[in-house]
Amino acid sequence: MQNPENRMATASLTATELRELALEIGADDAGLVQMNHPSLADQQDDLHTYFPWGRTLLAFACRLNREPIRSPARSVANNEFHEGGHDVNEVARKIVRTLEERGIRASSAPMGFPMEADRWPGKMWTISHKPVAVAAGLGSIGIHRNLIHPKFGNFVLLGTVVVDAEFETYDKPIGFNPCFECRLCVAACPVGAIGSDGHFDFSACYTHNYREFMGGFGDWVETVADSGSRNEYRKRVSTAETTSMWQSLSFGANYKAAYCMSVCPAGEEVIGQYEASKGTFLKEVVKPLQKMEEPAYVVPGSDAEAYVTKKFPHKPARRVRGSLLPTSIKGFLAGMPITFQRHQAAGLDAVYHFTFNGRTGSEKVRATVTIRDKQLRVEMGHKGAPTLQVTADTDTWLGFLAREKNLAVALLTGGIRLRGNPKWLVAFGKCFPS
Repeated sequence: MQNPENRMATASLTATELRELALEIGADDAGLVQMNHPSLADQQDDLHTYFPWGRTLLAFACRLNREPIRSPARSVANNEFHEGGHDVNEVARKIVRTLEERGIRASSAPMGFPMEADRWPGKMWTISHKPVAVAAGLGSIGIHRNLIHPKFGNFVLLGTVVVDAEFETYDKPIGFNPCFECRLCVAACPVGAIGSDGHFDFSACYTHNYREFMGGFGDWVETVADSGSRNEYRKRVSTAETTSMWQSLSFGANYKAAYCMSVCPAGEEVIGQYEASKGTFLKEVVKPLQKMEEPAYVVPGSDAEAYVTKKFPHKPARRVRGSLLPTSIKGFLAGMPITFQRHQAAGLDAVYHFTFNGRTGSEKVRATVTIRDKQLRVEMGHKGAPTLQVTADTDTWLGFLAREKNLAVALLTGGIRLRGNPKWLVAFGKCFPS
């Protein structure tokens, strides 16, 4: 509970003054939303765990310089991302410091890293900045899943400050989407993560663009461990890739693409160049990224691998292990929608009943997975008539997914039991390559 002195100080600060404070400190736009806003329902557990005293979220945006982001030179683009991230965190710190000096409790969450690494591979961040920014009226989410500010386009980075105060007015979503679905992001993505129908393949984007972040780094470490000699390592990893990983470890993880952001023409200050000459925009902004000769990191058997081979044969597909491996049954069920490969599921029409017998009550789970018309549905409990029934010990199943346990041995020892034709399990596996 706030003390009387804090309440008096809070009452002296209006919503307009708080927005103006953020702009004076260095933000390019800012908005306020109540912490318990209905659109943020899926964040409430974390918000109340880490900021139990908070009542208002101040969302703000800092502009990025457009041309560096558009550069085919990854050093130029990544330097802009890193410096922009530093700016966001510095603005957040200064806002918090100023509010503290006025007797108002406040805290910020990092724009990106560091995060709660002990929660990997689950949700590592305490605040999801994009939904907060949308609720606070800073923009809408485009087909590429980036926030598009109505003026600055998607060339922004976002921050959030939690404030122990309530205000007389709050902001609302902007009510329209600056994204006009030109689909240049679809054309520029080297691994086909954005479908022309709006479908988003999270695992394709994560595997390539975030190659030198958490999961990709883990795969690289395992590659080092699996290599019996330096010659064997050099066969698996090129000198350039080793150097790139060293650079990320030394100076900050580097994005491999983010081309969807580079080519986006939406936003009042951005669209003029595109409308002046679409041909010139394609030639100067989109084509250089498409023509880049660079490795495209893909999971073997994934939709991304097929896409790269067909659309960008000059970008060699580098096969890497999937890193989005669950460590719990809850994580397995929640993670399926983001690792599901719809094109690998073409022609499959099956219902799977899963029964997991864990050591704890929370991991004793029954679930139904339906794959039909290249779409996935996951439901708790057993629903409908099953094509295949899978009963498994939790540890055995997770070990099987991580390739630590052999399926044949698990079937022989009873760690995994099937009722139905095993071919359906093979078909299931094709939809979730690792």
